[in-house]
Amino acid sequence: MPGLNADLLRDDANPHPLDTAHTQVAVREILRAIGEDPDREGLRRTPERVARMYEELTEGYHVDPAKLINEAIFEVDYDDMVLVRDIDYASLCEHHMLPFLGRAHVAYLPNGKVIGLSKIPRIVEMFARRLQVQERMTTEIADFLMHHLEPKGVAVVVEGQHLCSMIRGVRKPNSTMVTSAMRGGFRKDSRTRSELMALLRLHHEE
Repeated sequence: MPGLNADLLRDDANPHPLDTAHTQVAVREILRAIGEDPDREGLRRTPERVARMYEELTEGYHVDPAKLINEAIFEVDYDDMVLVRDIDYASLCEHHMLPFLGRAHVAYLPNGKVIGLSKIPRIVEMFARRLQVQERMTTEIADFLMHHLEPKGVAVVVEGQHLCSMIRGVRKPNSTMVTSAMRGGFRKDSRTRSELMALLRLHHEE
C-alpha cells in the first residue's frame, strides 16, 4: 500500500529488548543532575523501577505484527460499518517523554473480511506503547488496518490528554487533543463519514 511505513510490516522492526542496565545508569545520572542523591534510601531502587517502567511502556516496538493478527481475519458476508469505540490507551510523547492518554475509536468498512474483535484494541496498544506523537499514532493505526485487512475504508479518531501541556508549558489541565485519519470510503463518502461522527457524538451524549 503506497505511503505505508515499511517498519509497520517488519517482524524485526526493533528486535532488541531494552538495555535495562544502560537505562539504570542514565536514570542515576539524571538524579544527580537535578541535585538528588541516587543512593539515598528513597531513590536507591528508582533506576531499576524506571527501567522496568520503560520496558513496559515501549513494548510496542517488540510486537510481531503477524503474530498479533494471528490468522484472526475471517471471510464474512458483511459490508456495513464496524466500529470499536472507547479503546483506552496510554503512550509516551516523544518530545518530553511524558505520558499522553485517552481513547481511540476505530471503524472500518469490510470488503468480505473482518478481523477478530480483540485484535483492534491490541493494534492500538502496539502503536501506543512506543515513543509517539498522537498524529502519527492515529495514521499508523489506520494504515496498518488498510494494509492487513484490505477493507473498503478505515477511520480512526483518537482523543488524548497530554501531560506535557497539562503540568508544564501552558499548563492547561482540561485541554484535549482530537486527531483523525480517514481512508477509502470514509474519506471519499461524506455520508459514511457523517454516520461515523453521529455514532461517536451520540455515544458522548449518553
